[in-house]
Amino acid sequence: MRRFALVLLLAFSCLLCACSSLGTDLLLGRDIHFSAPQLQAQLDRKFPRDYKKLGGLLNLSLLNPRLSLPSGGRLRLDFDIGIGGPGAASRTPSGHFALESGLRFDAGTHGLHLDNPNIVSVDVPALGGMMNDSARAMLNSWLLDYAREEPVYRLDDSTYGRIASRRIQRVDIDQDQITLRMN
Repeated sequence: MRRFALVLLLAFSCLLCACSSLGTDLLLGRDIHFSAPQLQAQLDRKFPRDYKKLGGLLNLSLLNPRLSLPSGGRLRLDFDIGIGGPGAASRTPSGHFALESGLRFDAGTHGLHLDNPNIVSVDVPALGGMMNDSARAMLNSWLLDYAREEPVYRLDDSTYGRIASRRIQRVDIDQDQITLRMN
Protein backbone atom coordinates (compact mmCIF):
# COMPACT_ATOMS: atom_id res chain seq x y z
CA MET A 1 0.00 0.00 0.00
CA ARG A 2 2.85 2.33 0.85
CA ARG A 3 4.51 1.63 -2.49
CA PHE A 4 1.25 2.43 -4.33
CA ALA A 5 0.95 5.78 -2.50
CA LEU A 6 4.55 6.61 -3.38
CA VAL A 7 3.98 5.78 -7.07
CA LEU A 8 0.79 7.84 -7.05
CA LEU A 9 2.61 10.79 -5.45
CA LEU A 10 5.43 10.52 -7.99
CA ALA A 11 2.95 10.42 -10.89
CA PHE A 12 1.10 13.45 -9.50
CA SER A 13 4.41 15.35 -9.13
CA CYS A 14 5.33 14.58 -12.74
CA LEU A 15 1.91 15.76 -13.87
CA LEU A 16 2.35 19.05 -12.00
CA CYS A 17 5.77 19.57 -13.58
CA ALA A 18 4.31 18.96 -17.03
CA CYS A 19 1.48 21.39 -16.34
CA SER A 20 3.88 24.12 -15.29
CA SER A 21 5.59 23.96 -18.65
CA LEU A 22 2.21 24.31 -20.39
CA GLY A 23 1.06 27.26 -18.34
CA THR A 24 -0.88 26.12 -15.30
CA ASP A 25 -2.56 29.50 -14.97
CA LEU A 26 -4.43 28.76 -18.15
CA LEU A 27 -5.02 25.08 -17.54
CA LEU A 28 -6.32 25.55 -14.02
CA GLY A 29 -8.48 28.58 -14.76
CA ARG A 30 -6.31 31.16 -13.06
CA ASP A 31 -6.06 34.77 -14.07
CA ILE A 32 -3.92 36.20 -16.87
CA HIS A 33 -1.92 39.36 -16.19
CA PHE A 34 -0.71 42.10 -18.54
CA SER A 35 1.55 45.02 -17.78
CA ALA A 36 1.23 48.61 -18.94
CA PRO A 37 4.39 48.25 -21.11
CA GLN A 38 2.77 45.30 -22.95
CA LEU A 39 -0.25 47.44 -23.82
CA GLN A 40 1.92 50.44 -24.64
CA ALA A 41 3.96 48.38 -27.12
CA GLN A 42 0.82 47.50 -29.11
CA LEU A 43 -0.44 51.09 -29.02
CA ASP A 44 2.90 52.34 -30.32
CA ARG A 45 2.48 50.12 -33.40
CA LYS A 46 -1.05 51.44 -34.10
CA PHE A 47 -0.39 55.17 -33.93
CA PRO A 48 -0.26 57.78 -35.39
CA ARG A 49 -3.74 57.45 -36.92
CA ASP A 50 -5.35 59.92 -39.30
CA TYR A 51 -9.05 60.75 -39.57
CA LYS A 52 -10.85 62.93 -42.08
CA LYS A 53 -13.76 64.88 -40.69
CA LEU A 54 -16.32 67.24 -42.18
CA GLY A 55 -16.02 65.69 -45.62
CA GLY A 56 -12.23 66.07 -45.69
CA LEU A 57 -12.21 69.73 -44.68
CA LEU A 58 -10.54 68.81 -41.42
CA ASN A 59 -7.78 66.27 -40.92
CA LEU A 60 -7.30 64.98 -37.39
CA SER A 61 -4.29 62.93 -36.34
CA LEU A 62 -3.89 61.15 -33.04
CA LEU A 63 -0.24 60.90 -32.11
CA ASN A 64 2.02 59.63 -29.35
CA PRO A 65 -0.31 57.54 -27.20
CA ARG A 66 0.82 57.21 -23.60
CA LEU A 67 -0.83 54.63 -21.36
CA SER A 68 -0.72 54.63 -17.57
CA LEU A 69 -2.47 52.72 -14.80
CA PRO A 70 -3.23 55.23 -12.05
CA SER A 71 -5.06 54.13 -8.92
CA GLY A 72 -8.82 53.96 -9.20
CA GLY A 73 -9.38 50.89 -11.39
CA ARG A 74 -9.24 52.68 -14.76
CA LEU A 75 -6.48 53.20 -17.28
CA ARG A 76 -5.46 56.58 -18.63
CA LEU A 77 -4.56 57.31 -22.24
CA ASP A 78 -2.94 60.58 -23.26
CA PHE A 79 -2.71 61.59 -26.93
CA ASP A 80 -1.28 64.47 -28.88
CA ILE A 81 -3.67 65.85 -31.51
CA GLY A 82 -2.64 67.15 -34.91
CA ILE A 83 -5.16 69.29 -36.79
CA GLY A 84 -4.88 70.19 -40.45
CA GLY A 85 -7.01 71.46 -43.30
CA PRO A 86 -7.58 70.07 -46.80
CA GLY A 87 -4.33 68.60 -48.06
CA ALA A 88 -2.42 69.89 -45.04
CA ALA A 89 -0.36 67.52 -42.95
CA SER A 90 -1.65 67.10 -39.45
CA ARG A 91 1.22 65.11 -37.91
CA THR A 92 2.51 68.06 -35.91
CA PRO A 93 0.93 68.21 -32.46
CA SER A 94 -1.58 71.04 -32.13
CA GLY A 95 -2.79 70.01 -28.70
CA HIS A 96 -3.35 67.23 -26.26
CA PHE A 97 -6.21 65.23 -24.75
CA ALA A 98 -6.54 62.55 -22.11
CA LEU A 99 -9.15 59.93 -21.37
CA GLU A 100 -9.82 57.41 -18.65
CA SER A 101 -11.53 54.10 -19.23
CA GLY A 102 -12.23 50.66 -17.95
CA LEU A 103 -11.50 47.65 -20.16
CA ARG A 104 -13.66 44.85 -21.49
CA PHE A 105 -12.71 41.69 -23.34
CA ASP A 106 -14.19 41.09 -26.80
CA ALA A 107 -13.96 37.51 -28.06
CA GLY A 108 -14.57 38.65 -31.65
CA THR A 109 -11.37 40.69 -31.79
CA HIS A 110 -9.50 38.64 -29.16
CA GLY A 111 -8.77 41.96 -27.54
CA LEU A 112 -9.17 44.35 -24.66
CA HIS A 113 -11.35 47.32 -25.61
CA LEU A 114 -12.05 50.60 -23.87
CA ASP A 115 -15.14 50.36 -21.66
CA ASN A 116 -17.07 53.50 -20.70
CA PRO A 117 -14.29 55.88 -21.77
CA ASN A 118 -14.42 59.42 -20.51
CA ILE A 119 -12.49 62.44 -21.80
CA VAL A 120 -10.83 64.03 -18.76
CA SER A 121 -8.88 66.88 -20.32
CA VAL A 122 -8.37 68.66 -23.62
CA ASP A 123 -5.95 71.42 -24.47
CA VAL A 124 -5.93 72.57 -28.08
CA PRO A 125 -4.43 76.09 -28.32
CA ALA A 126 -5.50 76.38 -31.99
CA LEU A 127 -9.12 76.21 -30.78
CA GLY A 128 -8.59 78.76 -28.02
CA GLY A 129 -7.21 76.20 -25.58
CA MET A 130 -10.62 74.96 -24.56
CA MET A 131 -12.66 72.26 -26.20
CA ASN A 132 -15.51 73.74 -28.18
CA ASP A 133 -18.64 71.80 -29.16
CA SER A 134 -17.33 70.69 -32.56
CA ALA A 135 -14.03 69.45 -31.09
CA ARG A 136 -15.90 67.61 -28.32
CA ALA A 137 -18.23 66.03 -30.88
CA MET A 138 -15.29 64.88 -33.02
CA LEU A 139 -13.41 63.40 -30.06
CA ASN A 140 -16.50 61.69 -28.68
CA SER A 141 -17.33 60.27 -32.11
CA TRP A 142 -13.80 58.93 -32.50
CA LEU A 143 -13.80 57.60 -28.94
CA LEU A 144 -17.05 55.65 -29.37
CA ASP A 145 -15.89 54.15 -32.68
CA TYR A 146 -12.48 53.29 -31.28
CA ALA A 147 -13.93 51.68 -28.14
CA ARG A 148 -16.30 49.56 -30.24
CA GLU A 149 -13.97 48.55 -33.08
CA GLU A 150 -10.34 48.74 -31.98
CA PRO A 151 -8.74 46.80 -29.15
CA VAL A 152 -6.18 48.57 -27.00
CA TYR A 153 -4.48 45.19 -26.68
CA ARG A 154 -4.95 42.05 -28.77
CA LEU A 155 -4.11 38.62 -27.32
CA ASP A 156 -1.76 36.59 -29.46
CA ASP A 157 -3.21 33.46 -31.12
CA SER A 158 -1.40 31.12 -28.75
CA THR A 159 -2.76 32.75 -25.60
CA TYR A 160 -6.25 33.09 -27.04
CA GLY A 161 -6.26 29.46 -28.14
CA ARG A 162 -5.47 28.33 -24.62
CA ILE A 163 -8.25 30.40 -23.04
CA ALA A 164 -10.86 30.10 -25.79
CA SER A 165 -12.91 27.53 -23.89
CA ARG A 166 -12.92 29.59 -20.69
CA ARG A 167 -15.24 32.44 -19.86
CA ILE A 168 -13.66 35.74 -18.93
CA GLN A 169 -15.67 37.14 -16.05
CA ARG A 170 -14.16 40.61 -15.94
CA VAL A 171 -11.08 42.72 -16.54
CA ASP A 172 -9.51 44.34 -13.47
CA ILE A 173 -7.15 47.29 -13.65
CA ASP A 174 -4.70 47.74 -10.81
CA GLN A 175 -1.88 50.23 -10.43
CA ASP A 176 0.73 47.87 -11.87
CA GLN A 177 -1.18 45.39 -14.04
CA ILE A 178 -4.33 44.43 -15.91
CA THR A 179 -5.88 41.10 -15.01
CA LEU A 180 -8.28 38.91 -16.97
CA ARG A 181 -10.38 37.10 -14.37
CA MET A 182 -11.52 33.74 -15.70
CA ASN A 183 -13.98 31.17 -14.39
